[in-house]
Amino acid sequence: MKFLAMCSTGLGSSFMVRMNIETIVRELDLPDITVEHSDISSAGPDSADVFFVAKDLEDAAHGLGDVVVLNSIIDMDELREAVKSAAARHGLV
Repeated sequence: MKFLAMCSTGLGSSFMVRMNIETIVRELDLPDITVEHSDISSAGPDSADVFFVAKDLEDAAHGLGDVVVLNSIIDMDELREAVKSAAARHGLV
C-alpha cells in the first residue's frame, strides 16, 4: 500500500507531509504502508493507492483515485485522522 503526498513542485510541502505521514504510520503500527512525495503533475492514478494534497490542489488531483484533501498541511490531528481513515478504507486497520 502506497501513500503519496503531493504539492505543486514535489519539494517543500509534500516532503513535510510525507515525513508527518511516516511518523503517524509508525505511531499507528501500519508497516504495510509506504510513503513517498511528488509533484502533482508527475502523478497518475497508478502512482499510489492514496494521494494526499492541500486544499488548493483539490481540483488538480481530480481523477487520481483515492484523494485525501487536507485543509491544513500542518495540522497533525487532521493528518492523523486522514491516515487512519485511508488505512481503514483499504482494510489495514
